[in-house]
Amino acid sequence: MNRDQTLHRLKNVLTIILIILVTGSISFAQKSNTTAIDVASLSVILEKNKHYYKEGVVADYIPELGKVNPAAIAFAIVDSNGKLISVGDRDHKFTMQSVSKIIALMLAVMENGEKSVFEKIGYYGTDRPFNHFANLETMGKPLNPMMNAGAILTTSMISGQEDKPFIKILEMIRYITNNPSITYSQAVYQSEKETGHRNRGMFYLIKNTGAITGSEDQLNNYFRQCSIELTTEDLAKIGYFFANECRRYDGDNRYENKSLAKLILSQMLIAGMYEFSGEYARTVGLPSKSGVGGGIVVSVPHCMGIGVFSPALDNHGNSLAGYHMILDLANEYGLSIF
Repeated sequence: MNRDQTLHRLKNVLTIILIILVTGSISFAQKSNTTAIDVASLSVILEKNKHYYKEGVVADYIPELGKVNPAAIAFAIVDSNGKLISVGDRDHKFTMQSVSKIIALMLAVMENGEKSVFEKIGYYGTDRPFNHFANLETMGKPLNPMMNAGAILTTSMISGQEDKPFIKILEMIRYITNNPSITYSQAVYQSEKETGHRNRGMFYLIKNTGAITGSEDQLNNYFRQCSIELTTEDLAKIGYFFANECRRYDGDNRYENKSLAKLILSQMLIAGMYEFSGEYARTVGLPSKSGVGGGIVVSVPHCMGIGVFSPALDNHGNSLAGYHMILDLANEYGLSIF
């Protein structure tokens, strides 16, 4: 090897080392920055944005949800060190609703494999509301697992008779949050079951294609999972779990799975906020999943989890004050992945 070749190779090696050092520094800086978030900073953001509930509407199409106090609000994070910080009505329990879809998707993929699940469901984003039939009548295949049709099908893929699939979802949520007291609201479940005619229609359209072969027990499991009650602190722990490759905030790594976390986060990013997902990706830039109960879970990849709650919704079915709290936090601490 001559002198010029040696110098060229040395230059390439030094360039690679520099890139690694710079990338590592940026990653470390971003991760360290989240430890600066404290009770005071969260309180400022909450107080600034709590008025937005006056511009939203509580989801009263499920009668039991319409009874919630629209002014209730809470904000929580689990930072990069696994430290939990929360403000507002942090002990207030609310139902997960569509936030539960990411847990059901995790279990369905763990049991069946990604290929098998997504042969029946698309990876697509959408410009349609969460409860839209989309292409069920023509293609018979839900657009993604974040819309109701796809989520109903996802839950049906979890093995077990009667309420066994629901129990698996509930137990996984209890594990991720390290909170064995989490359960579901019988009142909300009955309310959803009695009024969920649109979801029932989706169930039978999918069943007509052969993608679902069981009884309405499978649909009832979907209604039950949506009725699971938790707090913003629990949501922040869930956000941390998927942000950190399915590792729990206290370091427990029994379900650690980089590929599975990547799948869940990608679906949260492209469809987790329904037809608002594209604009949300531009403004917030973080994988998130909302529910009409007023909660939003957010994952900052390789870093932290965020949970917000405010039951007054915008016209997309997302928490209005919750969105603005997340937006301010992301902007102030440079959390966007873009």
